[in-house]
Amino acid sequence: MAEVSSSGYYRWCSSEETRQLRETADQYDFQLIKGHFEALNGKAGALVIKMRLEKLNGIVVNHKKIRRIMRKFGLVATIRQANPYRKMAKATQEHRTCPNLLERKFDQGEPEKVFLTDITYMRYGSGQWAYLSCVKDGATKQILAHYLSSTLELTLVERTMARLFKRLDGNIHPDAIFHSDQGTHYTHPKTRLLIAKAGFKQSMSRKGNCWDNASMESFFGHMKDELNYKDCQSLKELRLQVNEYMAHYNSERYQWTLKKMTPDEFRSHLLAA
Repeated sequence: MAEVSSSGYYRWCSSEETRQLRETADQYDFQLIKGHFEALNGKAGALVIKMRLEKLNGIVVNHKKIRRIMRKFGLVATIRQANPYRKMAKATQEHRTCPNLLERKFDQGEPEKVFLTDITYMRYGSGQWAYLSCVKDGATKQILAHYLSSTLELTLVERTMARLFKRLDGNIHPDAIFHSDQGTHYTHPKTRLLIAKAGFKQSMSRKGNCWDNASMESFFGHMKDELNYKDCQSLKELRLQVNEYMAHYNSERYQWTLKKMTPDEFRSHLLAA
């Protein structure tokens, strides 16, 4: 027999009804949560489900309760996880951030004046990770340089910038702005020196504010939706797919906001205006 005091045993017995009521309530809530979870193909976390319950069902449920029930019944959301490079060690004291010079004015009407950059993760094959660094033109939306790597070392950004500088061939706009988030790759002294030597003014998003680089985030979102990269079995295969997509995006993908032109066509249009 289990060593349980008689008072503890009787207390447990008396709470049986309460446990059953809670279980019934959990089952009811689970059915509601499951309905929204399945309606979004399993790509909804607790906060999204909470909003949908309030808007569509008129039911207010604490998000912590939703998380508890999702864990209890095994509902695991297949939503985009935080970018691994943001989990790198905090920048040392020699790292410095920059003010946000751009203030979300991504399109300033001139090619190669505003340069937006960021890094995104790509999970492929049997769980391997790759990291893609890109530089985007704020006005034409062209991807001017990119580099794909299996590591998050500083060379990822250095090689991307080297490709950008080669493409620009010394033709730097006098008011050129190089904008990024506050990740350690961009606050690193070596990166800041590269940017300054090239003649760019460095700008950074406010901490934790993805909207300050929304144009770059939007590109990554569209790319991941349109590119079937998850079945790639090697970094070489993934790199080939990414390269092909970049060529397609720049020269073949028409965009409504570019007067129905491709990014390459829109650059020519701006230069001819």
